[in-house]
Amino acid sequence: MKIGTDGVLLGAWATAPNSTQSILDVGTGTGVIALMMAQRYSAELIDALEIDENAYEQAVENFERSDWGDRLFCYHAEFGEFVEEMQDEEKYDLIISNPPFYSSDYKTTSEERDIARFQDALPFELLLEGSTYLLSENGKLAVIIPKNQEERFLHIAKDFSLFPEKITYVKGTPDSEIKRCLISLISKSTETITDELVIEHKRHQYTEAYIKLVSPFYLKM
Repeated sequence: MKIGTDGVLLGAWATAPNSTQSILDVGTGTGVIALMMAQRYSAELIDALEIDENAYEQAVENFERSDWGDRLFCYHAEFGEFVEEMQDEEKYDLIISNPPFYSSDYKTTSEERDIARFQDALPFELLLEGSTYLLSENGKLAVIIPKNQEERFLHIAKDFSLFPEKITYVKGTPDSEIKRCLISLISKSTETITDELVIEHKRHQYTEAYIKLVSPFYLKM
């Protein structure tokens, strides 16, 4: 699977608490976000989780070839199973996820693509509830979701006592609609900081803010 803008944005935008020791990337795909976390933070433990076998195998290979292979580990499992196994074993200071978001009404003929991109593989309810069992006391959950699902996502999050501390609204160009929300959640109700990020002035002419955010992860930007 290709590296998507959503994953790169999330990996560059999400901030871990001070003295972070453990990070979990849920639905890692080929491991891009987990690798970005390893580049950014010195956390001793960076776990990744992937249900698709081919993507899992690619993530493992990418981790082993990276400079941070000793801190990266990928599990081939479904999130609910992982939560049951790990909730009494490990707590994470940051859980990060670029969750699938298309509804099941729009399935394609590719099962792998469906698993990666459709919400029934990792419903918001499962991601949010499961995260409450795995987050450390001051831990954060960081996600990127479509703008049209923001209200529903935050409503579900509140049911599990997770509250937005920061939301960044993402626009393709200055005149386009907001398409994505980057959301950081914590377990304490707080005033939400909101801002906006524009990716391009026009096609392939990236804004200074976008370049500053993601350029550390590209060979050319």
